[in-house]
Amino acid sequence: MDFSSEPPHSSLLHIQQSQPFNAEPSAASLVEFTLTPEELVYCRNHGPVREFDEDTYTLVVKQNSKDDVRLRLSEVKANLPLTHVVAVLQCAGIRRKEMGLIKPVHGVPWSDGVIANCRWGGVLVADLLKYAGISLQGNANRHICFESHATLCQDDTYYGASIPVSPDIGHALLAYEMNGEPLSADHGGPLRVVVPGFLGARWVKWVDTIVVSPDESENFYQQRDYKILPPEIDTKEKAKPMWSKYPSMTALHLNSVVASASRSCDGSLFVKGYATPGPSGNVKGIEVTTDGGETWHDARITYQEGKWSWTLWEAEIGSVAETGKVQSRAIDLDGNKQPQEGVWNLRGVAFNGWGVAGW
Repeated sequence: MDFSSEPPHSSLLHIQQSQPFNAEPSAASLVEFTLTPEELVYCRNHGPVREFDEDTYTLVVKQNSKDDVRLRLSEVKANLPLTHVVAVLQCAGIRRKEMGLIKPVHGVPWSDGVIANCRWGGVLVADLLKYAGISLQGNANRHICFESHATLCQDDTYYGASIPVSPDIGHALLAYEMNGEPLSADHGGPLRVVVPGFLGARWVKWVDTIVVSPDESENFYQQRDYKILPPEIDTKEKAKPMWSKYPSMTALHLNSVVASASRSCDGSLFVKGYATPGPSGNVKGIEVTTDGGETWHDARITYQEGKWSWTLWEAEIGSVAETGKVQSRAIDLDGNKQPQEGVWNLRGVAFNGWGVAGW
């Protein structure tokens, strides 16, 4: 793979891997903003980052691998309404480094910064398919497959992912804006998929092909990656016959992170963090503890915007020791609580044990 012509990357990110470029900010810097600035949006890549000419960028749309409809991005933007949605993007491997402390895992050792809350702008996938002459009515039990052949990939000839046709498909976008600015190459520009509520692996960057199919994407990243295997599957050899037996991930679990904790001169502790919803409803509250869960204190929610955003929170606890540990747990609208321990799996995905930080 040739990485020599990549555009400049943000200098505010901690580089986890240079080729492909994979980097994240600190959680402490992230929670200072309700909407994540461009320079603090993490970068997750499986190949080189490329820049494309928006004026010539073409999208192929088809059903059952037949009857290609080719659309210029300029045509799409001119003929379909611009829609906005605030949604949090997060990598399936968020907090993988913490899971790796339980037992070694396979993957980039992400911390808690592979998350970004942005206002995405683009065209609805449903509108685009209708414009291309494809109706989703009567397409129950079918899938929308997104593909990017634009750049080389580590584990397959292209990057692909799919989502099932469901009522939530109405919120999916083909985005060309992020926070009111043109989508940069680092984050999938000129066109990427945005699927609120789904993990980032389904938000295909540099998307150039859409297929409505009776089957899930056959791509490596849908079928043999980003799946939660049982803890007893602890080697790649054991995993080989098991990938097809477990479903592809969709939503991530209810989660919270302690982004910063600082003790003031009067002995009180000030804590800030973020929380993200799971599949059963938005975040209703966050609690923090400094004694391992014997006593919980309610945190104050400082930001939440709609169904798909992250939740920012802060808490102040009086009279704590000079050093210690603070933990957090999120609670959703159905009363579900973030578990104390995350479940180990070989790929190190979907870790959601209590958030923790020292002071």
